[in-house]
Amino acid sequence: MEIPNYQRSLIQKKQCFSPELEPLTCNLKQTTKPLNNNSFIYYLKTTKKDPSLGMMKGNIFDIKKFAIHDGPGIRTTVFLTGCPLDCWWCHNPESLRKVNSSNETNKEVSVEYVIQEIEKDIIFYDESGGGATFSGGEPLVQFDFLYELLKNCKRKNIHTCIDTSGYAPFEKFEKIVNLADIILFDIKLIDDELHKKYTGVSNKLILENLKKLTEHKNKVIVRVPLIPNVTDTKVNLDKLVKYISSLKNIIKVDLLPYNKIGEAKYNRFDQELRLGKLEIQSEDKLEEIKSNFDSLGIETSFRG
Repeated sequence: MEIPNYQRSLIQKKQCFSPELEPLTCNLKQTTKPLNNNSFIYYLKTTKKDPSLGMMKGNIFDIKKFAIHDGPGIRTTVFLTGCPLDCWWCHNPESLRKVNSSNETNKEVSVEYVIQEIEKDIIFYDESGGGATFSGGEPLVQFDFLYELLKNCKRKNIHTCIDTSGYAPFEKFEKIVNLADIILFDIKLIDDELHKKYTGVSNKLILENLKKLTEHKNKVIVRVPLIPNVTDTKVNLDKLVKYISSLKNIIKVDLLPYNKIGEAKYNRFDQELRLGKLEIQSEDKLEEIKSNFDSLGIETSFRG
């Protein structure tokens, strides 16, 4: 098939696999509609910038490609800097670091830059039902930046998720609820005093926001981080199940088993590991937890 001769550039291709596990050659850069040529899929990118994206900038500390645990399908997860919580087990402590020119993990980027990074893998979103996820930190801390990212993804028909702690004025959620396709909403602890101890804030606003958001159909996936001896206790999990049972329109529940990925970051950034080194849950423990949530009659699965 002849490639159209106009202002486009064929850029680097990389060996990968389709969802059907058939080898194909894919470009992981900016894409438009792919062109099939024998066993190859060529990705083309325009060299012209998109002026509609504007010049707004925000701070991020990572962009993760081919994420499979941050919403449906294959996704690009953008991690925004800043968080109002101070969770003892935070897996992304770099999100709390002060942003400056010498900071190796945080950088200031434009909306245009982020959207272009997201667009590079459109073919994978189309094939898998994926899209872009905005996480953190807490993405709503940089609300204007997040709003522009969501608005431009919507304009380009890119599926979006927001991964949130829920700790933000509900007015912010009201402004973005129709721009985001799914909200991944974390619930950690039901006991307010324990929530204050382990996250630094009350859970009252979080639980109120979740209840209001579930009035929107097919919007919310509840995510429960399972932190050993903190959030995975029988008392807390029983309370969580009871609370979730009072809600409506929950798409599913994601259980997030503890992993040790974050522990190394604390040494790297010279921060205290306040919970110490924890042991991951056994398979038997995880199945026991899942059976408790299965009683809700809502799809429940392990992620992460």
